[in-house]
This record gives sequence, structure tokens and C-alpha cells, in this order.
Amino acid sequence: MTPDPAENAAAPRRLVRRLAQLYVGLVVFAFGEALILHAGLGVIPWDVFQQGLVNHWGLTMGIWSIIVGVSVLLLWIPLRQRPGIGTVSNAIIIGAALDPMLRGLPVPESLGWRAAYLVLGILINGVATAAYIGARLGPGPRDGLMTGLVRVTGRSVRLIRTLLEVTVVAIGWLLGGNLGFGTVLFALAIGPVVHVFLPRLTVPGGSALH
Repeated sequence: MTPDPAENAAAPRRLVRRLAQLYVGLVVFAFGEALILHAGLGVIPWDVFQQGLVNHWGLTMGIWSIIVGVSVLLLWIPLRQRPGIGTVSNAIIIGAALDPMLRGLPVPESLGWRAAYLVLGILINGVATAAYIGARLGPGPRDGLMTGLVRVTGRSVRLIRTLLEVTVVAIGWLLGGNLGFGTVLFALAIGPVVHVFLPRLTVPGGSALH
């Protein structure tokens, strides 16, 4: 088949958009995550685990986010999963942006503002997740672990995702992480929010970085 000149001309612009959408999405995700953390009403499931690590071994949420993300990425090796540039970026950029976001955002005192932080953070995280997934440059480390385990075990996505998140939440809670209403609300709401925005933010076409 003869290459389409218009398609070839559009490819570089599409790649620029995909990279920009990836990195904006990751930074915005960190902003939403910081809102949820400051709300203090229960945090993202993996953050329950990371808060427990902070409580027992110090360091910061951002540093533990990077350590956990890279550690999960290493678990891809026996599963024979292949990371993309978006996978490695996810493991590093969110954690690197999280600590400055936490320092820069005011901590709300009233319950009303804390609830507003929580709801806004979930909405922002849903849009940001759709943005970096829609860039199609590789899944996040935790998502890739899930899909790898699904492929190896033959179990359903629902079962593997539930087992992973219940495990990290339980360990995090035992270590003193903030398991609360916000954790449950995030788990229930994030899927529908991503479902709404993902079709609008998925970049069509392909590239060498896909």
C-alpha cells in the first residue's frame, strides 16, 4: 500500500501532542493526588500503602511514590511485560511533582473545604488518567502489573485488580495509612470519570514510541 502523504505529515504533530498530553496528564494527576491527600478523608488505594511506608520509614510521599512505582515496574520482568516511555515516566514524574504540590497547596481546615478537595481531586485524577492513557505511550506500572498477572494467571481483570488494591490497602492500613471514605469514593468514582473522558482524549494513529 502506498503511504498517505497527509498521514505522514500529520504523524510528527500527533507525536508531539501525545508527549505533551502524557506529561501534562502526569503532572495534573499529581495535583489531584495532592488535593486528596490534603483533604484527609481517605486517600487513593496505593497512597494508603505509601502513607504507611512514610509513617514507618520516613521520606516523603513523592519519594515513596517513585520507589513503589519503580519496584512495581521491576515486577514486569518475570511477567515479560514491555514498558513504554509513558510507563517509565509515570513511575517517576508523578512522584517528582507530588511533593512540590503538597508543599504549595494550602491544607483545608473546615469539613466543607476538605470535602471539596476530595471531590475535585477525584475528578482531576479521572481526567488526568484519561489524558495519559489516551496518549497511548505505555500503561502505568501498576496497570501493567495488573494486565501481566491477568495474562499469566488467566484470571479476570476485575479479580486481579481487586486483589491487588485490597492487598496494598490492607498492608497500608496496618502500617497506619489513611483508609477512609475518600478511599472508597475514589475506587467507585474513578472508573466512571475515566470512562467519560478517555474517548475524548485518546489520540488516534500510531508512532514508533507506541
